[in-house]
Amino acid sequence: MTARPIRQILHAIEQSEGAGARVRRSIGTPSLRNLSPFLMLDHFTIGKGAGFPDHPHRGQETITYLLSGGVDHEDFAGNRGTIGPGDLQFMTAGRGIMHAEMPHENEDGAPNVGMQLWVDLPRALKMCEPRYRDLRAEEIPLVKTDEGRVEIKVISGQSHGVDSVRDLAYTPVWLLDVTIRPGGTVRQILPTGWNAFAYTLAGTTVFGGGEQTKVVDEFYNVVFEQEGDLVEAFVPEGEGAGKEARFLLVAGQPLDQKVVQYGPFVLNSQEEVYQALMDYQTGSNGFEKSRNWQSEIGKRMAA
Repeated sequence: MTARPIRQILHAIEQSEGAGARVRRSIGTPSLRNLSPFLMLDHFTIGKGAGFPDHPHRGQETITYLLSGGVDHEDFAGNRGTIGPGDLQFMTAGRGIMHAEMPHENEDGAPNVGMQLWVDLPRALKMCEPRYRDLRAEEIPLVKTDEGRVEIKVISGQSHGVDSVRDLAYTPVWLLDVTIRPGGTVRQILPTGWNAFAYTLAGTTVFGGGEQTKVVDEFYNVVFEQEGDLVEAFVPEGEGAGKEARFLLVAGQPLDQKVVQYGPFVLNSQEEVYQALMDYQTGSNGFEKSRNWQSEIGKRMAA
């Protein structure tokens, strides 16, 4: 079993997005446009008066993982929901969805923080019917290894003999939330040939095996080569050693298809993007319910 070499390390620099939100984007930037099947990765912070009001999507899936606070969701089909700390929402846009995602106003004034990952849909499923699946924090299996120094939330996929509750996306994706205390090491096997990355949320982590190691601080995306069997990471202990580290380890099955993206529309050709724009503007071919629709939660922006 060999550790995957590191291909690229990207610093996720904070920028403005949506209406008053702040995001650290790594995938979906000039440095890493696409990492099939992944289209975009945002580490978002949204506070009072900010959010993502009514907007459309076509051709992709989104996975939203809330780290703190709360976020409400509402779409033109009448679907509504709320996710809290540790909860996830998996949304398949398919042929078309129009929705809003708005933060809670927390009593202590704390912002709402989370991750949103955009996953490409296979060509044959681009025009499927939209759907949602929620996964609550209490449903996610927890694995402890290395004498308790490593904890892994198995959100999707497998880790150390434990399977996730269910598959939640059409495109095969593994999503693991890993915490390592000083002195701990994790060696996580991943499916052969899948693209994989680790996004660091806290602390300092050493990635790689043997002499090919890199020390990585928080808010970086570590992209691995496809070659190799597993991802290895550890946190040193002893004098001068850091505190515990946390990162998201994500892997997905690459799709052999062209990606043509215009904002929230992700298709396989320029013509399909033009068609998506026309369908949205005319309220047709999947966007019929968008005509004159306005979300209730989106009205908070005008309040």
